[in-house]
Amino acid sequence: MIDLRIADDVAHVTLNAPDKLNALDEQALHGLDAAYNEAESAGVRALVLRGEGRAFCAGRDISDVDPRDDDVIGYLGGLVTPLLKRMSVFRAPTFAVAHGACLGVGLGLLIATDVVYVAESAKIGSPFAALGATLDSGGHALFLDRLGAHRTLDLIYTGRLMSGAEAVASGLFSRVLADDEVRQATEDAAAAAARGATQAFLASKQLVARIRDERLALWDAVEIENAAQAALCDTDDYREGFAAFQQKRKPQFRGR
Repeated sequence: MIDLRIADDVAHVTLNAPDKLNALDEQALHGLDAAYNEAESAGVRALVLRGEGRAFCAGRDISDVDPRDDDVIGYLGGLVTPLLKRMSVFRAPTFAVAHGACLGVGLGLLIATDVVYVAESAKIGSPFAALGATLDSGGHALFLDRLGAHRTLDLIYTGRLMSGAEAVASGLFSRVLADDEVRQATEDAAAAAARGATQAFLASKQLVARIRDERLALWDAVEIENAAQAALCDTDDYREGFAAFQQKRKPQFRGR
């Protein structure tokens, strides 16, 4: 269900249940958590997450769920939310390939990823009114922040799904590409990041998270930027970057 391959300092994590559009049950969530832990322990400098087949991830696998005794809190609060938090603090830049259905927990996986490249075929939104359910896994926060209240509730009430182009134009994700180009573009971006100044990238990742989660004002954000820059002075890559600039050569970053 969850495949992990590591090559050239990049972890490739694949949701591999195409027959069910990579919908996630409890076992798959545990497998995804294990893959991220293994990749981080291996010291990778970038990670790519994608789905095999026609979709990235259609959400939760409800094929065997009985709504009369469904442990929603156990699934979402006990499994999904901790996984998304864990993904969001992965110790390297993370990238995702979004194509086909990207719904529910699948949307949450994208929210917890640093950079998301979206195929034109992507379908993003909240079709859950047809199930008597609501959007979860961080979807409300993402849509409200980027779309505003009216467009968020319009998507939820109507169940309309956005295309990849519309999702990117709305500021939800990073870039839209043709279906036959999006995977390669994402893997190329991850490979480039893996050759970069990892500690500087992590500093920016943490800064962005703090500014978002703490709703920091401009000058408060500047203060923590200053502190982050001062801390980077002690890294090998900071020194290498300055040396390469002064010597007019390409830097050779080692991620330290």
